[in-house]
Amino acid sequence: MSAIVDFLVNSIGQMGYFGIFALMFLESSFFPFPSEVVMIPAGYLAFKGDMNLVFVLIAGVLGSLAGAWFNYLLAFRFGRGFLIKIMSHDKIDKLEDFFKKHGHISTFTGRLIPGVRQYISFPAGLAKMNGVKFSIYTTLGAGIWVAILTFLGYFLGANQELISQYLREITIATVLSVCLLLVWYFKRQKWKI
Repeated sequence: MSAIVDFLVNSIGQMGYFGIFALMFLESSFFPFPSEVVMIPAGYLAFKGDMNLVFVLIAGVLGSLAGAWFNYLLAFRFGRGFLIKIMSHDKIDKLEDFFKKHGHISTFTGRLIPGVRQYISFPAGLAKMNGVKFSIYTTLGAGIWVAILTFLGYFLGANQELISQYLREITIATVLSVCLLLVWYFKRQKWKI
């Protein structure tokens, strides 16, 4: 395991900030690439003084935003014809209806949920969500996730066992927080009706 950690840390170090941006772009688009293997080693490099912590965070968030915009524009430009290749008509209808009511909050919270964050931009693009709102909520959600992973690498250093242990706990806590936020949001919306 330590050989893998060393490889990831060395790779991120060699690629620099643009490498962080490019890999987080891939992670946020529909290409399967885990953000954990990018931001945690980058946080560790910031801890060692090999990278600047602020620039690491900025590169990670901007890469996430760019990848999210890639998906958004695919759905916006190609619409149902593109998405029908990966999901049913019924599912697309539900996503569009949901985004008409709750698009902004879904874009924010979806960035915090593993396995969802890569695809949450598709329904936003289909629903033609306002680009400024999309950018703000995507940046907020991605920023939280990028910061969590970066600070894990920064504060836990090279101890892979601790990182694995805390990453699992933080992921569970994040998912629970998102669920509580959604419950609060939906109850608030219900009270407005």
